[in-house]
This record gives sequence, structure tokens and C-alpha cells, in this order.
Amino acid sequence: MPTYDYECDSCGHAFELFQRINEAHKKKCPKCGKMKLRRLFGTGAALLFKGSGFYETDYRSESYKSAAKKAKQKESSSESTAKSPKSKKSSPTEKDSPKKSSGNS
Repeated sequence: MPTYDYECDSCGHAFELFQRINEAHKKKCPKCGKMKLRRLFGTGAALLFKGSGFYETDYRSESYKSAAKKAKQKESSSESTAKSPKSKKSSPTEKDSPKKSSGNS
């Protein structure tokens, strides 16, 4: 059932009311009792599907799907390149290390 906003022109009381679509508009204010109640224009409600069977990506266009697939493939290939083993540093050789002098000079 939709929610409608009402406001009284007499006392300024504003409230929301759940009504059926084919139900008549309310005329009498529940606060002051005068017949100055008017229904306001709302922004409308968006249609939302909730539950396990509905996903916002179900109805994407084919061009969007193909672009997303290419981007995902590009991302996975760049990650695999970054994760590849890096070349191991060579261990220092005797040439690179300073010589220890013996105390027998």
C-alpha cells in the first residue's frame, strides 16, 4: 500500500497515511477536526525489488557486460604480473665483502 502525505490548512498538522490506491482522499484533520485536510504531492517511490532472486546487475546492457569483462581480465592479468616471483638478489661474494685482516702482519 502506498504512503500519502497529508497536511491541514487550518492547524498545519502534517502526517503520513497508508492508503489503498482506490481509497478516497481524507478530508477531516485528525488533530483539529476541521475539513481543511489536503493530500500533498509526494516525490513518488522508486520500485525496489528485494530478495534473493533480484540483483541490480541482472538487466545490464550487453555493452556494459563486455566492457566489465574486459576490465576484469585486464585487472587479473596485471595482478598476476605483479605477483610473479622477483629475481633473487645474488648473495654477496667474497669479492664484494671486505677482507678481514689477520693480526700476523
